[in-house]
Amino acid sequence: MTCVIGYIADDTVYIGGDSAGVDGLNVIVRTDEKVFRNGDFLFGFTTSFRMGQILRYNFQLPKRKENISDDEYLYGDFIDAILKILKNKHYAKIDNNQIEGGCFLFGYRGKLYNVSSDFQIAKPSEKFDAVGCGRNYALGCLYCLKDNHEMSILEKIEKALKTAEYFSGGVRSPFYILDLKN
Repeated sequence: MTCVIGYIADDTVYIGGDSAGVDGLNVIVRTDEKVFRNGDFLFGFTTSFRMGQILRYNFQLPKRKENISDDEYLYGDFIDAILKILKNKHYAKIDNNQIEGGCFLFGYRGKLYNVSSDFQIAKPSEKFDAVGCGRNYALGCLYCLKDNHEMSILEKIEKALKTAEYFSGGVRSPFYILDLKN
């Protein structure tokens, strides 16, 4: 299900996503967006609309302690708070003391991050990343467009989402793209 794309340019994080809800071979276009703001963060999710709804409407960002780095905050209090709310809302799967959830991108302070189903936080080496079943199509398109200075960032993201929609049965327009300036 899904294609969610993140892109960084000029201290601004852009995240765009499609509208597909997928259940096996069934696809429905949904009106609840996969891309949203929560405080100083910009999120885009895949895996489960339930997870996205929890992150959007129930997740309270933890207060950031003074004099700590972004990494200390994100890998500590931030991800711990996400794990806690997902467990409290009965979303996270716990098996043999391993916690599993869903995948999402987030932007924070001009940087892009990718959270995997085991809740590790990755920082992409490129200025873009993607999650969902359309990920590889979108990444290939963005890689080919990354040095194209005639297209805006919004045009690149939309082109990558359209490419993912063309090649993947689990990606559908309309597309929503938000940005968060640092």
